[in-house]
Amino acid sequence: MTMTAQSSAVQPRWLAVFSVAVGTFALVTSEMLPVGLLTSIAATLGVSDGTAGLMMSAPGLVAAISAPVLAIATRRFDRRLTLLALMALLAVSNLAGAIAPDYPVMLAARVLGGVSIGGFWAFAAGLGTRLAPERSVGRATSIIMAGVSVASVLGVPAATFISSFAGWRSAFAAMGVLALILLAVLAVTLPPMPGADSHRSGERLSWPLKAVVLATVLIVTAHFAAYTYVRPFLEQVAHADPGLVSVALLLYGVAGVTGNFVAGSWAARNPKPVLIVLAGLIALATAALPVLGTPLFVLVVWGLGYGGVGVTLQLWIMRHGGGELATAVYVSAFNLSIGLGSFVGGRVVDGISTSAVMWTGAILALLTAAFAGIWGRSTTTGS
Repeated sequence: MTMTAQSSAVQPRWLAVFSVAVGTFALVTSEMLPVGLLTSIAATLGVSDGTAGLMMSAPGLVAAISAPVLAIATRRFDRRLTLLALMALLAVSNLAGAIAPDYPVMLAARVLGGVSIGGFWAFAAGLGTRLAPERSVGRATSIIMAGVSVASVLGVPAATFISSFAGWRSAFAAMGVLALILLAVLAVTLPPMPGADSHRSGERLSWPLKAVVLATVLIVTAHFAAYTYVRPFLEQVAHADPGLVSVALLLYGVAGVTGNFVAGSWAARNPKPVLIVLAGLIALATAALPVLGTPLFVLVVWGLGYGGVGVTLQLWIMRHGGGELATAVYVSAFNLSIGLGSFVGGRVVDGISTSAVMWTGAILALLTAAFAGIWGRSTTTGS
């Protein structure tokens, strides 16, 4: 009788863990949507590719602000109700984007999405301790964060695939419907989670945690400066047809999922050298594209590199005992860097060329590797 009661108590919480993981997948996929659809959206709404890139910059910047603000402002609220409200907001954002008649409306819809992305991600990262038995907290956290990692590498290919059959608006509509479904699932599976004061006066960011945040800014900015404009590059510079673009992004996504799990296993022991290798792979791939064109193996190398970034940085935060404040700052830095990378890339695309943006990503990725390497030689506590 006791074992049955315990099983019934644990099972709904594991369902909640997987539901939250799918929620983080939906959030980050929604954030990434414009990457694979950029040229189509720009043509439909009558803006340049660089201006269209603000669809990535705006929600990234808003998410960076909303993560710490919501973590503090809603600390006394039931986390279940907060997560449900943020998922409902994501549904509104995506459905509004699907029917946006012009660019200002689309940008406003993306801003709403940014609020949801920053808040949900910041709360979800720390839910393992509430949704799983103590012995399984690490596993629960890994599952939840896998939603972020998988979305980062598969979201764009999935959106591109859907849009190739029914247009870019269908991709936004599909994510809006998914958010509505998740709203119902989360309402059923999430237990009540009374709020707590996550902004403890005793919690502060140590130097190793600050270094992780700096490394996050460098590597994520490097990636998104180039990746936001990968479709225009493939179409305009490499003259790839839509079919080849879809295949290339799909291979990138598969390689990224592989990189996520390989890097996660390696980084659990020592995340610092893993980040150096991942940054090197990103630099190699982005530098090779303007030189070699579109050999598919270059996109595979890029996917392997970036696919492991999210899990490596998250394990680095956990290794140094980062609490909710550290997680919120990390999420803020990650999303700020998505917006910063997209913005910098857009200025390079409009001001110089699409090829130049790949070199920009390569240089920033090399700076990440150099920062991690120099820091590694200057401290014995950073690994």
